[in-house]
Amino acid sequence: MIKEPGGERTPIRNSGSQTLARGLTALQMITDAPEGLSVQEISERLGAHRTIAYRLLGTLVDFHLITRGADGRYRAGAGTVALARNYQTVLRDAALPVLRRLADELGSTVALLVAELDEAVAIAVVTPQSVDYHLAFREGSRHPLHRGAAGHALSSLRAPSPTDTEAVVRARRDGYAITHGEVEPGAYGLSVPLPLAGQASPTCINVITYREGIVRESVERVRKAAEEIARAVQN
Repeated sequence: MIKEPGGERTPIRNSGSQTLARGLTALQMITDAPEGLSVQEISERLGAHRTIAYRLLGTLVDFHLITRGADGRYRAGAGTVALARNYQTVLRDAALPVLRRLADELGSTVALLVAELDEAVAIAVVTPQSVDYHLAFREGSRHPLHRGAAGHALSSLRAPSPTDTEAVVRARRDGYAITHGEVEPGAYGLSVPLPLAGQASPTCINVITYREGIVRESVERVRKAAEEIARAVQN
């Protein structure tokens, strides 16, 4: 059995051009809806007239980012796969073998997350093959930086600030963060920052499990995995 934690989308900031912001918002809504969305649903969610929605959708179709099915509903297109494939490619390629091994050793889902503005975003997620039951979540899932082990670990890589929470200060001091129930009710999280010199986006390994013993006993193992990924990226 696999359980996927519920995500939470934060409001768009610094929207810039209204047309661009609406187009990106529409793309985001469509990629989050496997069953697809109708133009009426998109128009209502954007708070825009159907004519405007049609124009936005037409542009996204032209760039192969979405596609219109025979049922008239819009779904993610092949262009989104190409974009995802090129994102953090070197880092993901170096990390995936290490994450797979770690996931099977711990019997828990292991992910690589980066900081984007004030959110933690999963760019690689590996589930264990060694157990029948585990928590899981999708690549591209995101949650606010002020919550969860990954959020605290990523925030600890940024320059110290008077607004840092106690959890961030502790993560910066200890080199890891452990939380309980901050993102998924009842779940424990363990996150270790990656020591990547010159990395534009703060990055961490995150372990999520319902078993407290796993996170308490695995800090050094996860720390070594983070160091291994960092060496592979920088060599």
